[in-house]
Amino acid sequence: MIRPSVAAVAVLSSLVAVGATQAAPKIAPPKAADWRTPAAQDVVVIDTNKGRVILELIPEVAPGHVARFQELTREGVYDGRTFFRVIDRFMAQTGDPDDTGEGGTKKPNLKAEFTFRRDAATPFVAAAAPAGTEVGLLKSLPVVSQAWSWAEVTSDKKVSAWGTYCPGVVGEARDEAVDSANSQFFLMRQPYPSLDKRYTAFGRVLVGLDVVRAIKTGEPVEKPQDRMIKVRLLADIPPAERPTVRVVDPASPWFKAEIARKRAARGADFSVCDLDLAVDVR
Repeated sequence: MIRPSVAAVAVLSSLVAVGATQAAPKIAPPKAADWRTPAAQDVVVIDTNKGRVILELIPEVAPGHVARFQELTREGVYDGRTFFRVIDRFMAQTGDPDDTGEGGTKKPNLKAEFTFRRDAATPFVAAAAPAGTEVGLLKSLPVVSQAWSWAEVTSDKKVSAWGTYCPGVVGEARDEAVDSANSQFFLMRQPYPSLDKRYTAFGRVLVGLDVVRAIKTGEPVEKPQDRMIKVRLLADIPPAERPTVRVVDPASPWFKAEIARKRAARGADFSVCDLDLAVDVR
């Protein structure tokens, strides 16, 4: 099977950043109005033997894949699954009920959602416009899009866009056939844009990228012991033990300042993967 990987967690009560590749001068922390609270059914808490990883699912880009992930999570399919294929500077793969890399569930395979149609209501925030495209964030997911000006000439008044594989992005594994994804997924340890529009991206690690990068590597992993002990949707965790999760809003003044700061620091080398996304977990 052709497949990638990424994952990891840690519940913190301080600000953390995902996706940063180069240090830059710090700015003031976000204000109360700069934060957004993700929908509880779109936040996934993965407790592993290495620590906790928290993901945000993005149904706007891949509704079928998000629905399947939520379904399998609620059925307990991901509990106890090993990370059986983990490649340094690439990804960590898991989600196989057989823990072999060749298995899947009895549910129908998923149709590919490599791209999505973006309209004026899509909560995409552009950070730069290289070569006739736009790059930015849709919630926490880094996205590449056709320039919005193309909407003027499309029949549906929308443009094509896709998640781009920065560190922490969650992608769905598949076989050679494009519509062969089922249950296996991967968490990106490092950027790998050559996966764009070839594998469905449907979420991102908010907290725990360090956990993902600590998972034992191997292709396949020899006697894999690193595993997802328990996988739950935030909405299903009892209130007494449920963490509160806030993510900075890409449309906020804080994030606009962060974009400007990072573009100035990186110059011509700027990438959407350079953007720091503040996360507050308590």
